[in-house]
Amino acid sequence: MIIGTAGHIDHGKTSLVRALTGVDTDRLKEEKKRGISIDLGFAYLDGPDGSTIGFVDVPGHEKFVHNMLAGATGIHFVLLVIAADDGVMPQTEEHLAIIDLLGIEHGIVAVTKADIVSPERLEEVSAQAKQVLSATGLHDAGIVAVSATTGAGVSELRTRLFAESVRLRRRSSDGRFRLAVDRSFTLQGTGTVVTGTVLSGSIAVGDPVTISPSGITARVRSIHAQNRIAEKGLAGDRCALNLAGDKVTKDTVSRGDVVLDTGLHAPTDRIDASVRVLASEQKPLSQWMPVRLHHASSEVGARIVLLSEEPAAPGTQSLVQLVLESPVAAAAGDRFILRDTTSQRTIAGGKFLDLRAPARKRRSPERIEQLRAHAISDHDEALRALLDRGPGYAEISTFTRDRALGAEQILRLISSAGVIKLRTPKAELAISPASWTRLKRAIGGTLEVFHKENPDLAGIGFEKLRLQLEPRLPAPAFSAVLDALVHTKEIVLDGSWIKLPAHEVRLTPQDEALWKKISPLITGTERFRPPRVRDIANLLQVKEPEIRRFFKVLSRMGRVDEVAHDHFFLRGTVAEMVEICAEISQSTADGQFTAAQLRDRLDNGRKVSIQILEFFDRHGVTFRRGDLRRINKHRLDLFRRRADEADVAVISSGRASSPVGRPDFKSGKGREPVLGGFDSHSLPPKQRSSTR
Repeated sequence: MIIGTAGHIDHGKTSLVRALTGVDTDRLKEEKKRGISIDLGFAYLDGPDGSTIGFVDVPGHEKFVHNMLAGATGIHFVLLVIAADDGVMPQTEEHLAIIDLLGIEHGIVAVTKADIVSPERLEEVSAQAKQVLSATGLHDAGIVAVSATTGAGVSELRTRLFAESVRLRRRSSDGRFRLAVDRSFTLQGTGTVVTGTVLSGSIAVGDPVTISPSGITARVRSIHAQNRIAEKGLAGDRCALNLAGDKVTKDTVSRGDVVLDTGLHAPTDRIDASVRVLASEQKPLSQWMPVRLHHASSEVGARIVLLSEEPAAPGTQSLVQLVLESPVAAAAGDRFILRDTTSQRTIAGGKFLDLRAPARKRRSPERIEQLRAHAISDHDEALRALLDRGPGYAEISTFTRDRALGAEQILRLISSAGVIKLRTPKAELAISPASWTRLKRAIGGTLEVFHKENPDLAGIGFEKLRLQLEPRLPAPAFSAVLDALVHTKEIVLDGSWIKLPAHEVRLTPQDEALWKKISPLITGTERFRPPRVRDIANLLQVKEPEIRRFFKVLSRMGRVDEVAHDHFFLRGTVAEMVEICAEISQSTADGQFTAAQLRDRLDNGRKVSIQILEFFDRHGVTFRRGDLRRINKHRLDLFRRRADEADVAVISSGRASSPVGRPDFKSGKGREPVLGGFDSHSLPPKQRSSTR
């Protein structure tokens, strides 16, 4: 158990800790000279059952409340010290307010200097203590009269503390490791040592860690837990960690940093929170009000953004967004304190709800509902509540990381909630079974209606379908949904089209016969220099509008692309040319190439090569600068094909694999995009193709 002292200056906190443990926690020269505590002090007391109680002795002077707040991190039992001669004083009340705002509900009151006052005065001070405690979480705390000078009451207090240590169970170590650093120093022959209270999880010798928010990586060489050499440190322990790493020094790690599991490193400078304003405040919190935020052992400037129309009045609780001057390492559910910019008084305190707060639409009804779900402490209930609210999904990877959940906790959470997981390149999303069922039905229904209204189209485009559905998933997540439905054969991806398995567009017998005549002209060795519509019409003695109509049908089916006006290439040929461009680019020192280099590879003439490159330019596959071009690797998948398919492209990273169906597709410069991405001046007549 970790016990934190609290109380007014010169009420005997340090003397009482010395009487209990035999350790003088005033370690600084200035502290001994002035006779007051300036910084944090630490002491330990061995219990009769072999356990160890740790003491964090904090300064009582108002100028050093920021140090007191750093010491309050992670304590779960408070020893409130009130001098019998002075009674309850201003810093007694401020410390008690801080304790209450931090949610600490276990403690005991020690009325010190009992040897210099009358019994009547002791009763009076005890009554004062009960009165100020009555409105806080410590309303049931016991009161013991002690004297550090004569030793009266010290033994009784020690016995009570041992009993509380047994009664209060050790914190769960299921979560991932976090330690709030309150000291950093160098020991001769040992290296850099940091000390602090373990906020969650556990750590073992040899484990890798990250120092956040700086991101410096390190390894744990050795551990002292509760002032003893140990192989592990657990949640609730006072630990000293000997860290090894290239950038680890006492100057690169300081108070306010958090040593944590490498997977938790995700500092934030914008946090949505629940805040309670002290009733003693004279004014409400106002919009964009500057404050000092105290969290764990850190202190940082912040601005308050109210998430309701009304100011946060004294004595009330409100939702706010905290915009920080610099990032902090935190976890959802952590407690914090707000003080004024002069650091003269405590204003409010509360609990972090969402570490990934949005900068826009932060006060929308949907967002407020999400925050109410985030406010639920139970992880299972919070996740279920999030999934029941808009937008109907949650980033499970972010949710579990920001709550510092361990591997076993995550497995239990997923199992309990019964969520459907969707893997994307950057995150893992969760959607409730009910929402998943609704989404599948909506996709099926939308496709059925689309096929009925557009029987001559192979299917609907990726983005067009995504924007018609609720919940409206991000493109990468929607791509994962489609992959899952393809796997269960509930839908089919046909090129860039999405369709139901039973839907198929086929050429009429007349068009099939025409295709047999045209196919040899645009395949094989001629595929990189296919004749234009006019030339094909002359060769086959067919009217030019009929050839043009037929190619438009093939375009709608995803078999060909109109690279230039009336110049059509097979879809597979376009994909092959993309690969050739990429190969040419890789073969050059700077990744740039010319139309002449492509012409030489394709053997199709400079004019056609330039037309091909201009087509790729329009769709962002290549970037042009003068006569040089380079590949945009992020757009290669627009035309590339799956390795196991000859004519079918892939939907990846939320982008359609070919331009067909994309809202930005244009077959030629200056032409308007229309359904399917085709030239609006030459749509084929629907009656010439049939659906089966």
